[in-house]
Amino acid sequence: MKPAVHTPHTSMTDTAPGTPYDVLGVDRHASAEELRRAYRRRQRETHPDLGGDPAAFHAVQVAWELIGTPALRAEYDRTAAGAPRSARSPQAQDEGTRVWTTGMGRGSARPPSAARSYGHPGGASRQRYLTLIREWAGRGVELDDPYQEDLLRRAPLEVRHALADALAEEATARIVSSLGPAFAVWHDVATARDSEAWTRDAGLGPSESAKLDHVVLGPTGLFVLQSEDWGAPARPRGGDLVSDALPPGAQPLRSLARRARIARSWGAAVTALVVVLPDGALEEDVVLLRRGRGRRPARLAVRRSSLSFLLTVGLPGTGRLPDAAFFELRARLQEYIRFV
Repeated sequence: MKPAVHTPHTSMTDTAPGTPYDVLGVDRHASAEELRRAYRRRQRETHPDLGGDPAAFHAVQVAWELIGTPALRAEYDRTAAGAPRSARSPQAQDEGTRVWTTGMGRGSARPPSAARSYGHPGGASRQRYLTLIREWAGRGVELDDPYQEDLLRRAPLEVRHALADALAEEATARIVSSLGPAFAVWHDVATARDSEAWTRDAGLGPSESAKLDHVVLGPTGLFVLQSEDWGAPARPRGGDLVSDALPPGAQPLRSLARRARIARSWGAAVTALVVVLPDGALEEDVVLLRRGRGRRPARLAVRRSSLSFLLTVGLPGTGRLPDAAFFELRARLQEYIRFV
């Protein structure tokens, strides 16, 4: 049975008396670390599995979602003080409009059945495509339609692959956004604390993008996804994937693993690294390339149509995240993840 995951409210009045600070038992001027410690303490005190009150546990989660990050806390404090929405800082405004669910406008409300979705899926790849297609066309050449079919047919493979990347990422985003409120998704996640230095330290090649296409957190664990469409079938070899469309020596899973090291700085253990491919590119729905062991994530390739099943059912023998662990990890990722 899936663990119950609440949908956050916008008010505390129907879950517990007082402010979020009262619920967590801290002064409104408490430091971020004091707030975090109080949240963890109240989690333990109220968790139903430890003899706590389910309603109180729910109130703790709601309180944390209102003030758990600096941007949310600043917005709550301004709202509580009666400040108009226009008084929100640029950072808070950006955080409030960063939610993207495919098919929705920026700043639109999230449907109740949709996963929490952050970042711009395919945005960096589309920008890369537009840059490459204009460079290929030549300086001073005006492109009325950079997506014109004849133009694409004549463009070099690297240019066409950049657009294929964007389309693949957008297709994956549509799938993961429909997983429901038990999931949270981050798109176009930066793997750079210092872009060039991190790329060099991670051992990435010059053509490897220092980003993760999608990071998905759900009851079955934390998954890092890479969306691809190489235009040719792929097959397993030596714990990785090979394809006639890839350059000799390319190791997409190994490259993904290097970029996924950024999760260490989030204090998170990745359950699996997954390359998502068009259905016709794989002979099976799910291909296990390497089993997970300890803190080493599993490596898989999956047909796009089977991605939802993989994420909701999970990997054999991995179990499910308890509610408290899910909420805590989601809050931590929301605080530390950055976007390209």
